[in-house]
Amino acid sequence: MSSVALAVTDGTPLFELAAACEVFGVDRELAHPWYDFAICGQNDAEVGGWLRAGIRHDLEALADADTVIVPSCRDAAEPPPPALVDAVRAAHRAGARVASLCTGAFVLAEAGLLDGRRATTHWAHTALLHDRYPAVRVDPDVLYVDEGDVLTSAGKAAGMDLCLHLVRTDHGTAVANALARSLVVPPHRPGGQAQFIPAAVAHGRNHVLAELMSWVLERLEHPLTVHDLACEAGMSSRNLARHFNAVAGTSPLRWLLIQRVRRAQELLETSDLSVEQIASRTGMGTATTLRRHFSQQLGVPPETYRRTFRP
Repeated sequence: MSSVALAVTDGTPLFELAAACEVFGVDRELAHPWYDFAICGQNDAEVGGWLRAGIRHDLEALADADTVIVPSCRDAAEPPPPALVDAVRAAHRAGARVASLCTGAFVLAEAGLLDGRRATTHWAHTALLHDRYPAVRVDPDVLYVDEGDVLTSAGKAAGMDLCLHLVRTDHGTAVANALARSLVVPPHRPGGQAQFIPAAVAHGRNHVLAELMSWVLERLEHPLTVHDLACEAGMSSRNLARHFNAVAGTSPLRWLLIQRVRRAQELLETSDLSVEQIASRTGMGTATTLRRHFSQQLGVPPETYRRTFRP
């Protein structure tokens, strides 16, 4: 059983703490075993400015966890609590995977875990993170960054995206999607998606591309092109690209490839179809094309992914 420890100190904001608890602390019987979850910190720490938390484990217990989650700081302008910084550094040295939510990145940076690494935080604090820790390669335009044993995310909802990404990494796409459905949140927003859109385009099921995206997902087995998408949407390719950048933070072709790979992940986990058959079902055409795009996005070939996540 993989263990997850959530670090809490006086003044920890409530939202990111609650997101981590919902993802890792509630066993919905989606995978067996689920996570062994613990909250570590100062007993009776004040959370969210008003809630007193009864905490059974001190910060030193972070070093016993496989994954450590560091939620937002009370105030990014203030130095992180030294005890928290020391405990997070010790946990990483002990082999823990460390992930920060929102301004928790300042704790990781203070601990030296982000030196020379790419990282992000809430867009309102990226300039401060860059100025205070010049050794960190701050990326202000993404939802989250996965550097293997160290991960960082932007604010609020992006913290949930990172938590789901960790579940997807540990248990596969089918489990992460089932969890997302249970939480009524989007199943997958790629980390490279923009933190905020450049124009006022509606989100949710009513945004300008909602019908087109549903149409595409029902036809992934077909060799769709950007021109096909533009024709179906009744707009020019240039206008389509502008809307995709606003809604999804990426180009139409990149979004289409991401959806094809996601469908391939699901089929690798839930079916006995061959790689060649999955390539056909996902519109990739050939197993060679599937392997290339699959490896580019996930870092492993389809066969390795199936061995890892096939029940």
